[in-house]
Amino acid sequence: MAAASASSLPSGGTARLLIQCADRPGIVAAVSQFLFEHRANIIHADQHSTDATGGRFFMRLEFALAGMTDTPEAIEAKFGAAIAPRFEMEWRFTYSARPQRVAIMVSRYDHCLMEVLWRWQRGELPIEVPVVISNHERLRGQVESFGLPFVHVAVTPDTRREAEDRALHCLDEARVDLVVLARYMQVLSPHFINRYRERVINIHHSFLPAFAGADPYGRAFERGVKLIGATAHYATEQLDEGPIIEQDVVKISHRDSRDDLVRLGREVERSVLARALQWHAEDRVFVHANKTVVFR
Repeated sequence: MAAASASSLPSGGTARLLIQCADRPGIVAAVSQFLFEHRANIIHADQHSTDATGGRFFMRLEFALAGMTDTPEAIEAKFGAAIAPRFEMEWRFTYSARPQRVAIMVSRYDHCLMEVLWRWQRGELPIEVPVVISNHERLRGQVESFGLPFVHVAVTPDTRREAEDRALHCLDEARVDLVVLARYMQVLSPHFINRYRERVINIHHSFLPAFAGADPYGRAFERGVKLIGATAHYATEQLDEGPIIEQDVVKISHRDSRDDLVRLGREVERSVLARALQWHAEDRVFVHANKTVVFR
């Protein structure tokens, strides 16, 4: 998979090289030697193979751009010609000087939205937020208090496709890399998902695969479970069945009401979504066969 190079890549900061391919001897040596020859100083390196023999290999390298002998454009071109074909790699370079542009889609609940915006405002999330889209007006004031554009796209059963097309147009205008569904209570069509394949992160308020779909807290309360949780995953055409990025749980007891479950669950939702977004933004998540490898 060729890298998506731009015409003017950054010359400062750090770069990341993300690789996955069939596992075989020599991959680490070849990649490390390539970077060494171009005087790259490797800062972090992670790798994983799904099997000792014949598995899938994943690698994330972060290195400083200062002091390298070639421009980033030239490095990408040389890697794509010399190393990637030899191992039939899926690969890409990303750059710290170019944070991902993340659109947030939200409905009525503000807890996940505010967690992301607070962390973004504090500089804890390496992202840009060009727009927030909602099917309700309720959260406009909170979003605009952060100095961000708020776009209201109403959705009804009769206007679902038109509303989705308007949202997609907005995302295109904002040059968005990633979409975060911060409790956006609408099911996205395959048309939308395919436009942002593995680039839509959803937060579901249960520990999937338990209680997928609507009202998981109510069903958990009726079942009398002792743990509830939240799951951040990439959205796919199958509701709540996409590759899981992060999960967490909190203990509950017979003393907790349904409202208690909702309150406790929202705390977990916030942190789980924020961690998943951070790991994606830092290029720590690899997807293969509806599962993820996450280098934390």
